[in-house]
Amino acid sequence: MSAGANRPDAPPEIAAGSGASSAPQGPSGDPSLKGPHIIADYVKRLPMKPGVYRMYDEAGEVLYVGKAKKLKNRVSNYAKGGGHSNRIALMIALTRSMEFVVTATETEALLLEANLIKRLKPRFNILLRDDKSFPYILIRKDHRSAQLTKHRGARKKDGAYFGPFASAGAVNETLNTLQKAFLLRTCTDSVYEGRSRPCMLYQIKRCAGPCVDLVTPERYDELVDEASQFLRGRSNALREQLQAQMNAAAEALDFETAARLRDRIRAISAVTTTQGINPQGLEEADIIAAHQEGGRTCVQIFFFRAGQNWGNRALYPKHEPDTPIEEVMTAFIAQFYEDKPAPALLLTSHEPEQSELLAEALSLRADRKVYIHCPQRGEKKALVDQAVNNAREALGRKLAETKSQTQLLDGVAKVFGLDKRPTRLEVYDNSHIQGSNALGAMIVAGPEGFEKNQYRRFNMKGDDAATNDDFAMMQAMIRRRFIRLQKERDDGAVVPDLILIDGGKGQLSSVMAVMAELGVHDVTVAAIAKGPDRNAGREDFYMPGKAPFRMPPNDPVLYYLQRLRDEAHRFAITGHRAKRSKQISENPLDDIAGVGASRRKALLQHFGSARAVARAALADLEAVDGVSKALAQRIYDHFHDGG
Repeated sequence: MSAGANRPDAPPEIAAGSGASSAPQGPSGDPSLKGPHIIADYVKRLPMKPGVYRMYDEAGEVLYVGKAKKLKNRVSNYAKGGGHSNRIALMIALTRSMEFVVTATETEALLLEANLIKRLKPRFNILLRDDKSFPYILIRKDHRSAQLTKHRGARKKDGAYFGPFASAGAVNETLNTLQKAFLLRTCTDSVYEGRSRPCMLYQIKRCAGPCVDLVTPERYDELVDEASQFLRGRSNALREQLQAQMNAAAEALDFETAARLRDRIRAISAVTTTQGINPQGLEEADIIAAHQEGGRTCVQIFFFRAGQNWGNRALYPKHEPDTPIEEVMTAFIAQFYEDKPAPALLLTSHEPEQSELLAEALSLRADRKVYIHCPQRGEKKALVDQAVNNAREALGRKLAETKSQTQLLDGVAKVFGLDKRPTRLEVYDNSHIQGSNALGAMIVAGPEGFEKNQYRRFNMKGDDAATNDDFAMMQAMIRRRFIRLQKERDDGAVVPDLILIDGGKGQLSSVMAVMAELGVHDVTVAAIAKGPDRNAGREDFYMPGKAPFRMPPNDPVLYYLQRLRDEAHRFAITGHRAKRSKQISENPLDDIAGVGASRRKALLQHFGSARAVARAALADLEAVDGVSKALAQRIYDHFHDGG
């Protein structure tokens, strides 16, 4: 058992590799020990081995996660009485317990440290806060005709992943090129199986039409292989190959084929010649540039894959104002690539601390060699300098926005009688059409603006989904949100300072009933209702125990609250539309046990549509190839309330 693991809220150990093990040390049990004294007590039993340590405060919340080549030496530094920065001195003073994990190597310790920091978000660590996951291009291989699609999240599907891309826009541009150049399908499997004739994408020469056998499986596989080559950076060889095929077709007077090949070559050439930053000589690399100002750091990262610029993103790690930029660079790289593959080369504006160890850890995770290089001259240095300029400009804009945001939040505190400037605002709205596809939405805002990685949607289920009662839906959403929050409070979940409801007095009363039911009394609740004729600027605000009030129509705080309300409405209605579209596009045959892709296709070919299958007689269903009497009965019962 690791030291301190007797605490009931201690997080589970995460193995960094086959050599990771828990250190068998523990405190002496003296309750009076704290700060440097309890750390010194741990040091007595620590080994001279690599590992990871965690420091906890009196409430059991993690303060800091660190790694060490030799745990005993590293942790003993904290037991010294002086020589620490104010930040480290405060961290030591707050420490009440520690935990340790011994690893086989320092590299494994670095990997485990990054994993724990990203999961636990300790107060005194540098924290990378991704606002959302990065998109990838996926060529799915788990279907006889591979699908080309955009992908976010865990890479669990069978296929080849290419990325990351900086934005959905960058992915869409590349997907557009791939459709023109390689004619791969982008439709879902259910749409694919239901086709009896080619869709519009085939007509405009963006799909080869594998759904209706307009291309042989062998030729389609060749197109898939060519697209993979292109995304791996072999565009020049592929272009020469297509050029030779085009010339051969022209010589054979097959001008239609030659024209198709010409269009594909043009599409490939277009994406490799229009780049924002010159990527010459960079087949696979990330440029990571940092700029510090006003106690904040902006890290600008540019993605180069397949010799192409796949976009850039500005990120703002959370850290103490006096943190050196090299330390920020190290933490950024370790955490950023914790859940995504590192390219072969990282070009940095500042040399990370222990760059060789960091490169070794990334190589171990990527299962291939990864280099970290801080160029001092030449073309690569010019590219890094340009990225630094981008970071400088982005940070300037961010600092200006933060100052304005602080003033707005001070205004919100004044309007709603909060004791201090709010750090978390939650705004709620719901969307439905006469109770169908009902969905609730929560958006979150704070000192950094909209925190989109904190947004949540609530699918209304059971009785909640069967109603067009806005009050009941709002109650269901708030109840689910705060039941979960109460469970997560012990794990350090942030409680909102203010929740804002889109609605009037009725919605507010329904929400307050839920808050009373759950015993939540430390959260301020308000409602914002559209004014007469739904005029913006004449909104009425409601709070428990107070008369409704309005704000001056030109008040910046009112504009801010309108933006919050509108963002919640946008998030709710886009979720509702997506849910409705999914319901419309779903094939009702998908819900029947025993009806797979082949039987679904046979049924659709036999009857022409899912609606015709639903109206079919039992005897007609039994006549379909591959459909047994038992399955025919199951299909019939499904559409006639018999099952």
